[in-house]
Amino acid sequence: MLDDDPRIGSRLQRLRKQKGVSQAQCAQALEISPSYLNLIEHNRRRITVPLLMKISSYFGVGAGELVESDESRLTGDLMEMFGDELFADSEVTNHDVRELAGSNPRLGRAFVHLFDRYRAFRSAGGGEGGYDPATDAVSDFLQENSNHFPALEAAAERIRHDMDMASDSLEYGLKAYLMNVFGLRWLSGSLPNDDVLRLDTDRHELITNDCVPGETAIFEAGRQLGLLAAAPDIEGLLDDSTLLGDAWPLARRALAAYFAAALIMPYEPFYRACRDTRYDIERLARRFGASFEQVCHRMTTLQRPGLSGIPLHLVRTDIAGNISKRFSLSGIHIPRHAGACPRWNVYSAFLHPEQVNVQISQMPEGQRYFCIARAFTKGGYRHNAPRRHFSVGLGCHISHAGAMVYSDGVDMTNIRQVVPIGVGCRLCPRQDCGQRAHPFVQSANVSIDQ
Repeated sequence: MLDDDPRIGSRLQRLRKQKGVSQAQCAQALEISPSYLNLIEHNRRRITVPLLMKISSYFGVGAGELVESDESRLTGDLMEMFGDELFADSEVTNHDVRELAGSNPRLGRAFVHLFDRYRAFRSAGGGEGGYDPATDAVSDFLQENSNHFPALEAAAERIRHDMDMASDSLEYGLKAYLMNVFGLRWLSGSLPNDDVLRLDTDRHELITNDCVPGETAIFEAGRQLGLLAAAPDIEGLLDDSTLLGDAWPLARRALAAYFAAALIMPYEPFYRACRDTRYDIERLARRFGASFEQVCHRMTTLQRPGLSGIPLHLVRTDIAGNISKRFSLSGIHIPRHAGACPRWNVYSAFLHPEQVNVQISQMPEGQRYFCIARAFTKGGYRHNAPRRHFSVGLGCHISHAGAMVYSDGVDMTNIRQVVPIGVGCRLCPRQDCGQRAHPFVQSANVSIDQ
């Protein structure tokens, strides 16, 4: 048996559904009974090393990636939730939280979603500024699907093939497809308020702002194409999800963006390019005509069984510390309801804009991650137009660092290069940190077992 008793149930169930096989078919391939597989999927049976390796081979994923489950993320979300003043009189311990996340993850996730709704209600009453639970719901939806949607990949590959047959240029192929299939003329023109795109259905025109970078215009046109051409696939994914109706518009936009990225950076060519360039984002951006952020996003989607990239995490924050995008397959926990650790390089990147900042980050429990981050500006396409400042962070577990070109020249064994970080001040036990902004939950609402 594995000493640390990994709980792989939710990850295994998700991989099985992505592969489109039943429990009976999967059990037969793994040479176990369907009832035993059902118990494993519900974390009610321990797993042997030979069976773990067999599962890893069957689904084409690394054993380490398979063992990394949703339990740690759910535990962190619950710890963050119980650190709120709402639970000031509770005596919940970290053992209670871990037990809930491990034994009944669905109930734990339901508690988190209920708290999201409570925060939205509190925000509407003036207690917080503009919190929208739909954002977290869509992040959970992407996380539950490992940010990989085979149906959208297939649709994008089919349409890209037709476009390539019409033109050697992605831009002209996209224009031809929009006109020939949907009767839409794609034009470039002036739009008010720094709007990037406008769809004029009366005049059958798709207009992108002539001030935005070329890769932005192509991406937005590709997103609109996704809403048209991949509508059945997108609606099917939403129908099969547990998302509430108010999260559908945002999820629909996220899935259309996924389609656009798959159209611009087709899966197999992009996967091979990532491997050949060792995840050199700048080179990949030039090769595929995409932005730095678009390439980072696309890298996180490489989860095709048998042809998967390294498991990555991604986070985007603005200069005020508000996290607007989060996704993690690396194992690092990204806070749900608050800003991340100020010592994380996703924040220090603002001090060196347009440069790739490298950091070996160590969490309190000892796990190390290789993180890169880059700050950039959006907007400001015309004189005196407002600008928005963001930082995007990408990273992996330290064991995968060598696969990334940014690790060259970095001594992974040098303890002096390791930066201690935490999930957030309320969840970080490092009491001597000079950048602590809030008390640790041990001195607030959540009791820490000894």
